[in-house]
Amino acid sequence: MEVRLHLLVWLVRLALLVAANWLTYAIFHRHRRAWFIFRRICICVWFFAFCAFFGSLLEEKVGAQSSQDESQLRDSMKTFTDVYALVEQNYAEPIAGDKADAAIYDGAIPGMLQVLDPHSHFYDPKAYARLREDQRGRYYGVGMIIQQQNDEGKSKVFVVTPYEDTPSFRAGIHPGDQIVEVDLKSTEGWTSDQVAKALKGPKGTPVEVTMQRYGQPKPLVFNLIRDEIPHPSVDLKFEIRPGIGYIHLTQFQETTGDEMEAAIDSFGNLKGLVLDLRENPGGLLNQAVDVCDHLLTKGQTIVTQRGRAYPDVNYTATHGNGGKAFPIVVLVNRDTASAAEIVSGALQDHDRALIVGETTFGKGLVQTVYNLSEDTGLALTTYHYYTPSGRLIQRNYAGVSLYDYYNHAGALAPNSSNLEVKLTDSGRTVYGGGGITPDEKIESPKTNRFQDELAYKDVFFHFAPVYVATHSVDKNFEVDNAVMAEFRKSLTAQGVDWTDADINGVSDWIKARIKKDIETIQFGQLAGLRVIADWDPEIQKALTYMPEAQALEDNAHKVLAEKAQARNAQPQPAPTQP
Repeated sequence: MEVRLHLLVWLVRLALLVAANWLTYAIFHRHRRAWFIFRRICICVWFFAFCAFFGSLLEEKVGAQSSQDESQLRDSMKTFTDVYALVEQNYAEPIAGDKADAAIYDGAIPGMLQVLDPHSHFYDPKAYARLREDQRGRYYGVGMIIQQQNDEGKSKVFVVTPYEDTPSFRAGIHPGDQIVEVDLKSTEGWTSDQVAKALKGPKGTPVEVTMQRYGQPKPLVFNLIRDEIPHPSVDLKFEIRPGIGYIHLTQFQETTGDEMEAAIDSFGNLKGLVLDLRENPGGLLNQAVDVCDHLLTKGQTIVTQRGRAYPDVNYTATHGNGGKAFPIVVLVNRDTASAAEIVSGALQDHDRALIVGETTFGKGLVQTVYNLSEDTGLALTTYHYYTPSGRLIQRNYAGVSLYDYYNHAGALAPNSSNLEVKLTDSGRTVYGGGGITPDEKIESPKTNRFQDELAYKDVFFHFAPVYVATHSVDKNFEVDNAVMAEFRKSLTAQGVDWTDADINGVSDWIKARIKKDIETIQFGQLAGLRVIADWDPEIQKALTYMPEAQALEDNAHKVLAEKAQARNAQPQPAPTQP
């Protein structure tokens, strides 16, 4: 305790000393740039002070910090401040504005965290605001996804899609509309971040947005009133087959557990469920626990957290599924990560769901998010998590670059001999150490050069507004030969070289994307998402595994009944006479 207090006092003194030096320099020289550097270097020093003090708290749990460690820390921090001062004063170009922010936010602090693990992360004010927005699942604005694109050699910002039941959607804004003005200010040269910032604002405030739409002789002016914009994690749910529900879950945010419960209840008497977790990066651990609580039996373990600074935490199903049992197929891929892997691992270990697809990302680390000064934040790895069978599914990252780690370079193949082996409740073999290995493998379709070019040039996005402006589209719309003929002309107009062999080789893929973008404009985002889900070959393949999921569910019930019977059969101790 004495060492920790001494360290804290020294850190405060260091921060004050650095601040005093730079403040004196700023006042003496009346140097505006020095005021910025003064502020930023103080942020950095206080950040290191926070980390060091937090580390000393951890150290107290596992052993006293040596005076040598303290001396090394003091020397390292002094070296950092000396180097930063030399760079600021002598670098060939002024260190000011965004460059000064980048030196701290994108350089010094992330560099330190990357040495620890790939998932500890520092958030500058903009990134931290986006993180909190994503976690809350709502924001205040007009409700549309926008994207910056190069069109005719100029950078322009287009509407990708308005969210349904938002001011943008109700006003009739379409995908493909180009945002040319916000509150009478031209957006020429603006980035999508700049446009998004201008569109967001307090609830109930007005904003005027001017759009250029294909086929319209004059710009369209929309007077919108900002509102609370929900951004649900369940972006698509529907009955994909009679009695079979489909739910696509994009991430785990503060509303995810309630959304999942509402989605499942909306189907009525379910005979099966396909839960799509592909591309789901995870999110809040407590929401992964909540999702599992609705699907598992009361009392079953969901996940266990183990760390060095805090006691282990074992999460169990406190409510349970209330006897609502139906077969579940969980669809995953290599970008299913973190909280999504917690759900996949828990359902697999308890034989509650059949996992199909690709081996998942392999993130078994839990981050605690700390609020720092200047509206910044720190996500620091504080726990490892383990599935109910005891698997740690974290992929190895020692000696691996961030690029290789996030692109799965050198990832172990499923069933490799050095992966840890565990058993599910019914005795099935499962593996840890490199993600969740699926029970049944479904390969993601590989795209060819022609498909990649069409996607890169956003040809479907640019074709759909032209088609809708010149044709009538109803609920019976299908991509027939006439539509394909116009699409071929559009490819030529957009500078894409093609042959009939190119198009015929991937015609189903092309038709699905044409229909998706056209129906998104005409009927809304959900209509477009459903088009892709109805076509998606991985989803169609996942549906064929529903009988295996039913057999797994039946066997899981049998195992639970046998365990309950065994517990009841144990002789009870005879009461003793006091």
